[in-house]
Amino acid sequence: MNSQNSKQVDWCLRKARGELEECKRQKKKARHRGLLKVEPNKELAFKHLQKAKHNLEVFRLLRKNKFSDWSITAGFYTIYHCFLAIAVKHGYESKNQTCTIALIETLQAQGKISIDRDIIDFMKYEEEENNHKNSIIELREDYAYGVDLEVKDKEQLDKVEKSCIEFIDAAKSIIYEEN
Repeated sequence: MNSQNSKQVDWCLRKARGELEECKRQKKKARHRGLLKVEPNKELAFKHLQKAKHNLEVFRLLRKNKFSDWSITAGFYTIYHCFLAIAVKHGYESKNQTCTIALIETLQAQGKISIDRDIIDFMKYEEEENNHKNSIIELREDYAYGVDLEVKDKEQLDKVEKSCIEFIDAAKSIIYEEN
């Protein structure tokens, strides 16, 4: 198992517990920005898959109607909700994208799930500078915070859509697995 991801997951679990304790001390609404160990919940996992399918339809509508800059964001959240579905199926609540990705990598390394490595890498920040074509999280940031009104690279949009479709199917298989 990748010890870096395992350490990240442990940090995320501690972070959430600490934040919840602090909320309790301050008598504030319980909130956290990490990972919590919870009861596995297939019903909630299915709801995350429904949200992923919904986001894929939003991706397609935005693309068709010449709002491809925002279709990238919908594509990102399509895949992210699949990650959340897998997380909750395995007994985790996540409120942090980096923690979610580390959890998915840890579950993969532990042999609890099997996902194409490319989809995990697609959700991560690129190590190499100026190589955003292979990272949907960076594309999402570029288009959400940048000023471009459209994605000129049709192949990039095709790749995002194909990845979303394939990963919804992969996540569905993982959710339906018994373990």
